[in-house]
Amino acid sequence: MTAPAQPAPAADDVPPRAAQPSPGVSAEAEAAGAAEGSEGMEGMEERTQEARAAQRELFAHTPGFILGSAASFGGSLVGGAQHGVSGGQVAGDVFMGGKTEIHHHAPTAAAHVAGEIPREQLDALAERFAEGPVFAAALARLREERVLVLAGPHGCGRHAAARMLLHRLGLPAVHALSEETTPGTLSAQLTRPGGHLLRDLPLTRNRPLRDTHLYAAADQLRKADGYLVVTVEKSPFLSGVSPFAWRPPAAEDVVRAHLAAVRPDDTARLLALGPVRDFLARGGHRPAEAAGFAATLAGYDGSPAADARLVDFGQAAVEKQCRDRLGDTRTDLRDKAFLISLAVFDRAPYVLAAELADKLLVHLQRLQHPERPPEIPVFSPLAAETRLERAGAKGEVRGEETEWGTVPQFTAYFPREDTPRALLAEVWTGHPSARPALVAWLKELARDRRPLVRTRVAAATALLARADLPSAVALIIDGWAVSKAFGPRVTAANALVLAQLLDAPVVLRLLTQWCTDPHWARRWTAIRALGLLAPLRPELTGPALGALAARARADHSGPAESANLIESTALLLSVGTRRGEMLSELVRLLQEDAPSVRSLALAAFVRACENTEEGALVEWYADTGMYEPDSAHDLATLWRTALGDRGHTRQALNALRVWVYTAQRSAATAQALELLLPALVVTAADRHRLDHELRTLRAEDGGPRPPVADRLLAVVSPSMNPQQQPRS
Repeated sequence: MTAPAQPAPAADDVPPRAAQPSPGVSAEAEAAGAAEGSEGMEGMEERTQEARAAQRELFAHTPGFILGSAASFGGSLVGGAQHGVSGGQVAGDVFMGGKTEIHHHAPTAAAHVAGEIPREQLDALAERFAEGPVFAAALARLREERVLVLAGPHGCGRHAAARMLLHRLGLPAVHALSEETTPGTLSAQLTRPGGHLLRDLPLTRNRPLRDTHLYAAADQLRKADGYLVVTVEKSPFLSGVSPFAWRPPAAEDVVRAHLAAVRPDDTARLLALGPVRDFLARGGHRPAEAAGFAATLAGYDGSPAADARLVDFGQAAVEKQCRDRLGDTRTDLRDKAFLISLAVFDRAPYVLAAELADKLLVHLQRLQHPERPPEIPVFSPLAAETRLERAGAKGEVRGEETEWGTVPQFTAYFPREDTPRALLAEVWTGHPSARPALVAWLKELARDRRPLVRTRVAAATALLARADLPSAVALIIDGWAVSKAFGPRVTAANALVLAQLLDAPVVLRLLTQWCTDPHWARRWTAIRALGLLAPLRPELTGPALGALAARARADHSGPAESANLIESTALLLSVGTRRGEMLSELVRLLQEDAPSVRSLALAAFVRACENTEEGALVEWYADTGMYEPDSAHDLATLWRTALGDRGHTRQALNALRVWVYTAQRSAATAQALELLLPALVVTAADRHRLDHELRTLRAEDGGPRPPVADRLLAVVSPSMNPQQQPRS
């Protein structure tokens, strides 16, 4: 999606004298921030609509497993399913980077060398094997043609199926061919009778598998009375070859087959357990994961610990799969870059993940081979579906919301919503040598003009902070936080907000400390983060407002920081269903002796009243607030105080005009104002001020006074007939 131009950098107050580095912050970031601050106060102050636009971007583009139910911007937010890791163990062949295959829990894995596969392994696998929907057709084709190329995506179970196809032929032996076999040397290894299995033949542009290779293999197999199954991924390097597409069995069939072999009398009872039904209902399980779950289920004894192992199994399997994918040295670096990019842009347009994966690849290549210039193939032979299969992901056309409406996009996503979290945590903590490339990539993307990209960068950084907060702050977040430019500071604030939503440790304490940090930019970042956070976590409204008020109480902020305090406090009133509590807190601040705190409360309230977007304070009051006596009283108190305060009267009257214009379009708002305005008239001066404002009010297009103003005049000055006054 094309984003609007980046807002102009905010004006900043003069940086502090001899600012000391914050704990856990890199000296480079500190020096960069100090250098930027020393440049002075160039630039424009952030406009109100830009603060709300940044808030909308955060809500619109943050992954669903972080925001959860935040679509309504009110209730509690969830970070997806929460799982611990215990118990579950996946035996047999699991995902190994570019080689994901299934072994249905045979006691030991088949050796990856040329030689006969032990009969006991094949028998054990046969006891637990679920055939799936195409097994019979594959067996018939193998029996007829003697050569079968079995193709399928990662984790579909094609290797286990290949062994069972040869086993079901009743052959005297099944031989595993060497991994080093090439298409050209294939037929020379087929001299023994029985079955032959070549697992995941590596194919490239310069070494394709051709139909002539298979013709030669078939001739040799007829002479030796043998059969051959070759397993491959979907590949563009099959010349004249028609592979058989393997389709895996359903997860329930895999679990049932395993239980029937080890606990036949308890199969029905175990399948009826709540955690088992939940596991199967989630869908998207690969045979390896289903087989691992079945092995855990086979040991179920009814204890609480056994229940916990079943509940926790899915997350444990996902984390192991992520470790295997990233740790496999045989997987191409470009595939790993795409995997990481997809973790950041899960459930976003595929083209975005693919485009930005190549940017990450450049950084990874520079890190791994600094002596070579980075190389990216402009035209890849791999289709999007193939790349997604290698990453264990899927794709489908979905509607993407843009500022111009919904557009169809081919969207890429992981079947399990917790996969991105596990992948990024594994990259950050399990492969620290990749950190320089990952950090450089995220910093590059933070400058992207697309809101979706910037927000996903903040979300990814939040996930890294959840895994290792000190490193994420020192290497990434603080560099943005001390930037003089407005955009990076917003990204830092967003990252800290999302880290708090993910329950990363001590984030709230960090924000509170940064509110009084010697560096002006850290104060700005913390203040904005608190303004964004409180509506999402209503229980933090009190601490957030307390920290903002404490900063205002210090009363030595520059113009830009004061404006940021007002904008951030106004954001607390911009969304959410618990705005009545916020109004009460602002009324409480009016009782303080500190003029700066009182001014902050009034200025933030008036700023929030100027907003007319969907869900704004005026809409909330008309729909909800007017029916809550305490909220209605507090709102009237704030309006009356702002209108009577010399420093805020003009701005409050301007905001009141906004509410009147809204009432002209909304009957509910008009009714709410008819109930509100009498509460604002306590003195003759109050009545005169409102009367004059309504009588001189012109329509939004500059025309005569809107009719709703006459209705409100009758409420404010019932003894006077507004119709006797000429329309302006």
